Formats: sequence, C-alpha cells, structure tokens
Amino acid sequence: MPRARKPAAPRLVAATGTHRGDRLYQQDQVCVMAHPRSAGALLAVVADGMGGKSGGRKAADQVVLTAQQLFERFSPPEESGEELLRQICSESHLMIKLTALSAEEEPHSTLAAFVIDAELDCDWLHTGDSRIYHFRQGEMVRRTLDQSYVQRLIDQGQLTETEALTHPQSNLLTACLGTVQDPEPVVTNIGKLQPGDVVMCCSDGLWHYFTERELATVTSTLTPREAVELLINKARQRAQGAGDNLSIAAVKVEL
Repeated sequence: MPRARKPAAPRLVAATGTHRGDRLYQQDQVCVMAHPRSAGALLAVVADGMGGKSGGRKAADQVVLTAQQLFERFSPPEESGEELLRQICSESHLMIKLTALSAEEEPHSTLAAFVIDAELDCDWLHTGDSRIYHFRQGEMVRRTLDQSYVQRLIDQGQLTETEALTHPQSNLLTACLGTVQDPEPVVTNIGKLQPGDVVMCCSDGLWHYFTERELATVTSTLTPREAVELLINKARQRAQGAGDNLSIAAVKVEL
C-alpha cells in the first residue's frame, strides 16, 4: 500500500517596500526578520520617523535596530510575542529619548509591529498612526485604530473616516515613541493564522490612499511582492505630487 503523502506545511512569504514620496528626506524604516533559531518565526516592523531633517530617520533607525537586537535574543516558546513587542516599544522609546539629548532635533517615531511564531500564532502592537491589517479570504478581519487626534474625533462621533482623511489636523498624533509622555501601545493577539491569510503593516503615507476593500483585494489576490509593488505605485499616482514617505511590509501564509 502506498504511503500517505504528508500534507504540506504552511510557509510564510514576505515582502517589504519603501518610497520617499515627494518629501526631501526618507524618514520611514521597514523590515521583516526571520528568527535565527526558531524556524517559521518572523517579526515585521514599520517605523514612521518625525522630527527635523535627520531626527525622524534617526528615530526610525533606532526602532528597527532595537527590534532586530531583541528579536535575535527572543526565545520562543519560553517568551511570548506580546512580551517581545512590549519590550521593543519600551526600549525604542527610551533610546529615542536618549538620542534627543545629544541632538538638536526632537526625534519621534510611530511603531507598527507584528510577530508570528512557528505555530502561526500572531501578536501585534502599534502606537501612532502606522497601521496593521489582517486579511482573510479577500476580506479585512481587523485593523489597528490610530492613536491620533482625528481618530479621537471619529470615536466621539464628530468625524467620519472619509472626513478624517482631509482634516487639517490629520497628522496630529496622541501617542508615539520619543515623546515626554510614555506611549500607551495597543497589543492584540489575533490568534492562529490560516493558509491565505495576510498580515500587513504600513505607514500613513500608504494607507491614506486606499480603502480597506482595495487593500484586502490586492493583498489576497497577489503575491506579497506583487502587492507591495502595486500598492506603492498606485499610492504614488494618487498622491499627485504631494505624497508622504511610505513604507509597507506584507506577510502571507501559503501552502
């Protein structure tokens, strides 16, 4: 009797992309890292830096460097994804504040990060207005809610999502890294991912130009690399010469 074929194990396929947009300087940073010792574990990070010509980039660089160092020391399953993400947030915040002491700029940064373990369990954390999305079967399952002034107005029923896009204070954040007040990050466990699922984090320079339906359709029907390239190109077209820095990291579960 022929031996039954073992079902294929899901694998994670990832892609990242950045663009300076129409700004003079690139202050976004993005990365996806595979764990050096735990096969199948992965960390994705987007940091949107703010604060002067070089201050924002210094802040975003510090976030990614801190994330890389902590993820290399991360020991699943002894440590949880939530613990890792909270540590990345708190240590990045501290390092950015220390950088500000020796610089004339006031560096700040958003943080949107998610970690997937070898069992496909996913945790995410964000502070600021960089977002994380979870898509399944061409639909958005959930996304993060911005820590911003306009999101507060939306929550209070004073503004719609559409009106928020063109609000004159749409770039005003209520929390981020590097400020005097410690950030209050939101950490969520979204459970175990399924084949076909996509988790994506991106800065406001990208999500600003798309509906949730558009993002769900593109990421679900294309490979991560194709989706990243299409979304960046389309965002640049829709910006019409007035686009911000943009960054994106997309991870898809494939069989």
